Amino acid sequence: MLTAAQLDHAIAANWDRQVEWLKTLTGFPSQRGLEGPCQDWIAGSFRERGWSVDRYVLSDVAMAHLPGYSPVADTDYDKAVQVVASIRAPQPVGRSLILQGHVDVVPVGPSDMWSQQPYGGEIVDGKLFGRGACDMKSGVSAMVFALDALRTAGYLPGSDVYVQTVTEEESTGNGALSTLARGYRADACFIPEPTGLHIGRGQIGVMWFRLSVKGMPAHVAESEQGTNAILSTYRLIEALQQFTRDLNERVKSHPWYSGLASPIKFNPGKIRGGDWASSTPAWCELDCRIAVLPGTPLDAFRQEILDVVMTAAAADPFLAPNPPEVIWNGFQADDYVLEPGSAFEAAVRAAHQAATGEEAKDWLFTGVTDSRFYGRYYDIPSLCYGPSGQRMHGFDEYVELDSVKQTTRVIADFIQRWCGLRAI
Repeated sequence: MLTAAQLDHAIAANWDRQVEWLKTLTGFPSQRGLEGPCQDWIAGSFRERGWSVDRYVLSDVAMAHLPGYSPVADTDYDKAVQVVASIRAPQPVGRSLILQGHVDVVPVGPSDMWSQQPYGGEIVDGKLFGRGACDMKSGVSAMVFALDALRTAGYLPGSDVYVQTVTEEESTGNGALSTLARGYRADACFIPEPTGLHIGRGQIGVMWFRLSVKGMPAHVAESEQGTNAILSTYRLIEALQQFTRDLNERVKSHPWYSGLASPIKFNPGKIRGGDWASSTPAWCELDCRIAVLPGTPLDAFRQEILDVVMTAAAADPFLAPNPPEVIWNGFQADDYVLEPGSAFEAAVRAAHQAATGEEAKDWLFTGVTDSRFYGRYYDIPSLCYGPSGQRMHGFDEYVELDSVKQTTRVIADFIQRWCGLRAI
């Protein structure tokens, strides 16, 4: 095995190049549907390293029949580029590994509310700013440059490693699912999401849905002759907020999530409706996100949501005979926990301890990651471990560069522990 000093030296030798690589990666505005240029740049970077690259788009892959698939509307999968690089070991001496990260990012919002350019990659006081810098392009850089560090030290992984950069993590997870549908498998999957150098062993389930609500248009001067679809939608929101409070009472008996305050989150995230300021709106559409109660089958949870919405609609004189439509569009994600005791987790913990001198702490996420696909559906143990940062999905998102270097060190050490090494 490489010593701590050898790993540190190899990572330091590539550090300036890694920071520039991360700045370039952060500079791509890789929002949903626009990830192609970013992924093509990554594919080129992987080929420069001599890795075998599989570049494909999601429309190439049949996966709607697979567990974990999330329904999609208004998204062109002909443009959804995925990249898998294979580093094959002719005579494996260890265990195989998937290193996976997503490059899709959420919208930046009003750019004038950022103190730094949203895609500028500026560095201030050891923090690199930009949309996706924390979530999770910094983690992508760490997994790539962990492999570079091993090469700088004169070694390649002793077993097969697949380096995957996917899209759709922020909306469906279908990018990760596509790699499995395409046949990529390994003995473990390591995802360097920004966990603050903690072991991300668990995540809540998440469900997206759209409420489509009707109204009766009328001139505002005679509004009592019509109904207001936007106001009717607010009544449904109130019912879903109460449902969320009830779920947070029910989750208090869960073995993992009972220790968290209100882990079930509901968000009415995007609303549009009406045609004219002086007409009562005849329509309203609301996109929602809600956490799935752990241990609840998705079909059963969808029925609970339908019951809440339809019960609230039945109390509205117009909606009772004209019920809203509930459209499942996006995340239909189960919860997932990697139970303690696996050799995979032990190797990650050993690498963390060697790098920091401390025991790694656990991290339970009240959001969702791609780890569920590997651990829940394909029996590939998966966890998240990555850098520290702040303001994911908010203004002035940033990652702490020292934590990126630390993550790179932990991943490199973990690879030699898990996969073994072979001299170049």
